[in-house]
Amino acid sequence: MSDHIQLTADDRELSPHTGYTREHWEAVADGLLRAAWRWATPRGALLDLPGRPSGSGVRSDGIEGYARTFLAAAFRTAGAGGKDPDGMLERYADGLAAGTATPGRDDAESWLPIRSGQPMVESASVALGLRLTRPWLWDQLEEGVQDRAEAWLRGALRHVPAPNNWYFFPYAVAGFLESAGRGDAETARARERAEELLEGWYRGQGWYADGDGRAFDHYNGWALHLYPVLDAFLAGDAARLSRHGARLREHLESYALLFGGDGAPIHFGRSLTYRFAAGAAVGLGALTGNTPLSAGASRRLISGCLKHFLDRGAVGADGLLSLGWYGPHAATLQAYSGPASPYWASKAFVSLLAPAGHELWTAREEPAPVEAADRALALPGPGLLIHSTRADGIVRLHNHGSDHVPPHEGESAAAADPHYGRLAYSTVTGPTSDANTADNHFAVEVDGVPSVRRRIHPLGAGDGGGFGWAASWHRPVFASGPETVPGLRVESVTVVRGPYEVRVHRVVGAPPGARVTLTGWATGREDELATVLEPLLGWSERGEVRAPEGTAYTRWARMPRLSGPAEGTKVFVALAALSGEPVEGAGVAGVDEDGRSVEVRWSGDGSVTRIAFDPVEIRVVAVR
Repeated sequence: MSDHIQLTADDRELSPHTGYTREHWEAVADGLLRAAWRWATPRGALLDLPGRPSGSGVRSDGIEGYARTFLAAAFRTAGAGGKDPDGMLERYADGLAAGTATPGRDDAESWLPIRSGQPMVESASVALGLRLTRPWLWDQLEEGVQDRAEAWLRGALRHVPAPNNWYFFPYAVAGFLESAGRGDAETARARERAEELLEGWYRGQGWYADGDGRAFDHYNGWALHLYPVLDAFLAGDAARLSRHGARLREHLESYALLFGGDGAPIHFGRSLTYRFAAGAAVGLGALTGNTPLSAGASRRLISGCLKHFLDRGAVGADGLLSLGWYGPHAATLQAYSGPASPYWASKAFVSLLAPAGHELWTAREEPAPVEAADRALALPGPGLLIHSTRADGIVRLHNHGSDHVPPHEGESAAAADPHYGRLAYSTVTGPTSDANTADNHFAVEVDGVPSVRRRIHPLGAGDGGGFGWAASWHRPVFASGPETVPGLRVESVTVVRGPYEVRVHRVVGAPPGARVTLTGWATGREDELATVLEPLLGWSERGEVRAPEGTAYTRWARMPRLSGPAEGTKVFVALAALSGEPVEGAGVAGVDEDGRSVEVRWSGDGSVTRIAFDPVEIRVVAVR
């Protein structure tokens, strides 16, 4: 824990799982803000935090530092009824006046104009900050400063956003301008367009695609639900809050299962350096009453997530959030990540909008969903399968539908993304880097070149009776030689029960001399984790490979690997497991295959899972 964050003693009576109370949350917000402001320009328009710049440049990074910390200050102050013990709002008011005075000028304070780049992202945090603190900041500004700020913000309404959650940045700007009595046809169009797109991106069970493709990740919670639900809540619009809130409630039915017993969110998707922002949707649901969770379980999740990262070094000795996961970790990042990017974690402080007397803070903490029972929950819309075990608190996410490939782009191995392309992710492991062997990956090797999984086509998902399954197919693509092999495809099925995963892969159209490999979970020597990858059908060799660059969880990693020849059409079956307790490869008693289907006979009660192809169908048969 950084010395910059001064926490009160844990309250184990009110919060038996984490010890955290509302006072802990306020202390974290205050500590992060004080540390960040040591890097402000003289008038406070830019917070130039130290570190490698993003692809947008240092001035854009400075705006990001101002905007994202302002959001934390706004949640903290608004939730306390305007109390501002460190006088932060006066600093942000001065910075707003300086930054908007001469946009585009090359000086110490001026902000970049908003076009279709990173300042558009930051405009949303500035707008939300101004909306939340309006009585104490905006309403106290001179009219000329208000006019300049409006002129700067309107740049977000007049340029085309990126084709995804970015449409909610002008949406947030428009919401603020309308709340301040400055709305017009331009603000109305921005809001209507975002709402229209959101409806088209909905895939069911509370999940949205992040754009017209099939990207399903944490942006559901910290963007696609956050902006419309918070906007409706702040506006007091009961009809919109009911509509958007119902989807948030449904989203939390599954999303709440993606936090481990140690508080960690699922390590999946991009922008993971936002860390405890993963709890924003949970806090928002509790704040607005749109949640299936009790208040005590909600606080268990958000405080567990915050504490998880604070206890593991996410905040450095300098009091700043580092670019990474626990400490600095380059492989976690994207090109757009700059020194202030981690401060989108500020979205977690939406929970502070619930005042001290709110049940989110007064109810006694209750266990998280993962601590209540083993779960296998299928999400057919996004093509995901959530798989958790109570005994070790580990959550696994099997990916058969989220690929982050824009619909207008072709598939290329050069654009492979370890944050989406793997078969499985968890709360205790991270993907290996591009420079090392891929974990949890099924590859077809042609002329010695392993394939990459890019665009994922879901084939279905289901659950019941303690089992869960998800299926998909993909076209293998290659980094050298021909990018694809005509007619080559891989059909993949994951079936889970207890701590076990049966992974079935059917290769169709493999050329002569082709081979396949399957890797398991990547763990380090210091991990207290047990892994299994047992060959059940089709494999000829087994071994272990290393990933010297490690993962977000360990500096050095290793993983089991199976391999075998694959020509024409062939089926491969393996038993995998990741557990915090000893696991033996005895989850399956046997496997039979007849060319059209695979029958898996489970140990113990003799249950049978039949997996048919053409089309893919999964059926769990009663105990014999």
